[in-house]
Amino acid sequence: MFYYLLKYVVLGPLLRLAFRPRIEGLENIPEEGAAIVAGNHLSFSDHFVMPAILPRRITFLAKAEYFTGPGLKGRLTAAFFHSVGQIPVDRSGKGAGQAAIDEGLGVLRKGELLGIYPEGTRSHDGRLYKGRVGVAAMALGAGVPVVPCAMVGTFELQPPGRKVPRMGRVTIRFGEPLEFSRFAGLEKERTVLRAVTDEIIHEIMQLSGQEYVDMYAPEAKAAQAEERAQEKARGKGGRRTA
Repeated sequence: MFYYLLKYVVLGPLLRLAFRPRIEGLENIPEEGAAIVAGNHLSFSDHFVMPAILPRRITFLAKAEYFTGPGLKGRLTAAFFHSVGQIPVDRSGKGAGQAAIDEGLGVLRKGELLGIYPEGTRSHDGRLYKGRVGVAAMALGAGVPVVPCAMVGTFELQPPGRKVPRMGRVTIRFGEPLEFSRFAGLEKERTVLRAVTDEIIHEIMQLSGQEYVDMYAPEAKAAQAEERAQEKARGKGGRRTA
C-alpha cells in the first residue's frame, strides 16, 4: 500500500514535475509475468525515476549500505528503500554474488519484475562499463526475458557526489525483450553467461548512445585515480626542479 501511495501520490508526481520524463518503448514491458529490466546506472535518481513511470511494480536489488546507516537518518533511509521495493544485498564477502542471484531469482519466481544494473555500480564518468554476469545467471535460471533500458540525462542532472538533482528533462528508453531460451540449462557455463551479459550490455549501449569501456567500473575508476595521482606527482616534481 505504501509503495503505491509514494508512487501515485507523493514521489511519482514530484519526479514527473522535476524530470519531465520522456518515455520510449514502454510497450516492451510485459503486462504480466516475470521479467528482468536491465538498465544503465548513471545517477542516484535512477532508483526512483524508472519505478515512478512503470505501470507495474518493480523490485530492485540495492546495496546493503542504503539500509545500514547510523542514527535516525539511517533508519529513515532504510525504511524508505524498503517501502519503494528495494532489496538489500551485501556486496562484500565471497558469497555476495550468489546471494544477489538468489534474491533476484526469488523475485522472479513470484512472477514479478526485477530491476538490475548489470554494471553493478553507478558510472563515475557517464560511460557504459562491462557488465557483471549475475544478470545472465538470473535470466537463464528463471527462464525469463530481459528488457534493456537506457536512462538518458540523469547523469547531467545528478552526477556522483551531487546530493540534490537539478531540474531538467530525462529520457527513458525500453528496448525489445531479449530472450535466451537457446541457452536453457547452461546457467553454470561461464562462457555462456559472459555472452548473454555482453549481448544485454550491447543493447543498452545502442539505446543510450554511451561510449562503452571494456572494463569493470570500479577498476576503471581506480585506474583513473591512479593516473591522476601520478600526473599530480609529476607536476610537483617538475616545479621543484624548475
